[in-house]
Amino acid sequence: MPEQDKIAVMIPCLNEEKTIGKVIEDFRRELPAAEIYVFDNNSTDRTAQIAIDNGARVISEPRRGKGFVVEKMFGSIDADYYIMVDGDDTYSAAHVHELLAMVSSGHADMAIGARLSEYTDKSFRPLHVLGNNLVKMLINWIGGARLTDILSGYRVFNRKVVEKIPVVSKGFEIETEMTIQMLHFHMKIVEINVPYKERPQGSVSKLNTFSDGFRVLWKLFSLFCGYKPLTFFGIASMVTFILGLMVGILPIRDYMTDPNHYVSHVPSAILAACMVLLAFGFAFLGVLLHTINYRMKELHNILTRNNSYQHDLLTKKQQ
Repeated sequence: MPEQDKIAVMIPCLNEEKTIGKVIEDFRRELPAAEIYVFDNNSTDRTAQIAIDNGARVISEPRRGKGFVVEKMFGSIDADYYIMVDGDDTYSAAHVHELLAMVSSGHADMAIGARLSEYTDKSFRPLHVLGNNLVKMLINWIGGARLTDILSGYRVFNRKVVEKIPVVSKGFEIETEMTIQMLHFHMKIVEINVPYKERPQGSVSKLNTFSDGFRVLWKLFSLFCGYKPLTFFGIASMVTFILGLMVGILPIRDYMTDPNHYVSHVPSAILAACMVLLAFGFAFLGVLLHTINYRMKELHNILTRNNSYQHDLLTKKQQ
């Protein structure tokens, strides 16, 4: 990695006074040339002051939610390589070199610290591993990927990710959104197995198993509709069409067997006709949204390319 490349360590925090000092020290030891930023998400304890005392730059985001923090990160930090890690001291700073090497060498646009191969019994709360595996299977099916840890908060990525990936999530579903968008824009993701420690005593997780889990699944569903409309509405069309045919068996039999073609199952005939028409409507909607998505993707790529060119031009002028 060239020495002039700028590396930013970005640490989202909400009431992490027990751990933030150690996290800053660990990453400064591993990456002494990196700029360390702590994004204080309206903490009510001494998180921000401890971060300042440890030499980190503190940026405040008053809107509660990790998605808002990531939006602030992308909009306020200019660097060549970005390291995003939680401030709860559950991730190993020593493994940052492996993650960074995959991105700086061009083998990946984003490297994720996968946690599910090495963790303690108390690292995850009940049902979290099950929920992670469920989200993993759904995203791998939707995006045609083979990822193992979708919800990891330990990620290293390059400038192209910041320029290209829109951020609209509010809370902990942000990791799901980032992963889906990376796959949608055909950007390369790799995973590096990292140990995942349990939180130190006195440090409390902000993740709610059921409410945040539901939000992650809802985000996954909405992204599936938005980014894969042809697949989503195609499935809906086929299911509705098959159900329509099944409901229409009796009216069709009436028509074929009665000499006068009298249909006695009129409600079934009406329902079957409506379902078949709905199936064609789903198919048309899927094709239409797929076409719009394709054109929007073209426009997005042009704008991203232009922004990248303008940034490179400005960098050359400054040098």
